[in-house]
Amino acid sequence: KKVKPDEAPVQEMGQAEGEETEKKSVSGPCFPPTFSVSEIKNKQRRHAMFLKLKEEKRKAPPKEVPKTIENQRIYDETTVNPEDEEVAFDEGTDEFSAYFSRLTNPKVLITTSDRPRGRTVRFCEQLATVIPHAHVYYRRGLALKRVIPQCVSRGFTYVMVINEDRKVPNGLVLCHLPDGPTAHFKVSNVRLRKEMKRRGKDPTEHVPEVILNNFTTRLGHSIGRLFAALFPHDPQFVGRQVATFHNQRDFIFFRFHRYIFKNEKKVGIQELGPRFTLKLRSLQKGTFDSKFGEYEWVHKRHEMDSSRRKFHL
Repeated sequence: KKVKPDEAPVQEMGQAEGEETEKKSVSGPCFPPTFSVSEIKNKQRRHAMFLKLKEEKRKAPPKEVPKTIENQRIYDETTVNPEDEEVAFDEGTDEFSAYFSRLTNPKVLITTSDRPRGRTVRFCEQLATVIPHAHVYYRRGLALKRVIPQCVSRGFTYVMVINEDRKVPNGLVLCHLPDGPTAHFKVSNVRLRKEMKRRGKDPTEHVPEVILNNFTTRLGHSIGRLFAALFPHDPQFVGRQVATFHNQRDFIFFRFHRYIFKNEKKVGIQELGPRFTLKLRSLQKGTFDSKFGEYEWVHKRHEMDSSRRKFHL
């Protein structure tokens, strides 16, 4: 048939509407915004639509991963790869190589600042029960530069100095002998054994196991080896005691536990104390020298303020 010119646009509009309905039928039924399931007359279709809408409501949107300081951490180029040949060479030639080669055994001298108070003295005594072969001596006004040569002559491998402020321990200087390095830490959150709830009995004289967590960078690797060389090589597993140095956001948390195996899958732990937190302030080459010492790393305040996501250990 010949189509009149007035009827042609009407047919084209009808074809367009038909295509739109086909597309809608393919994608699924489209309802007005105020549609209710109860308006469907067919009972089976109404029940099926009700179950479909109920299942869609149950599907919750995927949970977003929360942003924390750890997962937003800026990657450090000095992160240590254990299989790196350069790292293995440095470990074989650094100041702790004699210890890890089992040529020396650790012997630690623990002392305090001048005129220590009772809390600092008790803290030193409890540290001596945690670290094997540790001896507590009082300074009696001697300068640290005069103490170090005497320690070297008597076979000590470490000098640990506990500083205090307002009768509270607030600093720790750890000097490896005879060639260094020397690390200075800020001490906080010190809790002695009597101040801890549900603590176990006093530790025994067995050599504890040592756990070092999250020391990943070159600087953290050096600090981890500094702590590891405090304890003898072979732990005595009979004592079931563990000393843990856990690094998190450049804060080093120290804990001392005793564990017991309840069965093949469950393990019970009991904290023995003391507990404290360390924050590295500086790492110096060689033994302690406050005037002419060469520093490998110094904590800079403006670096911490500018970026909270950058960690050094």
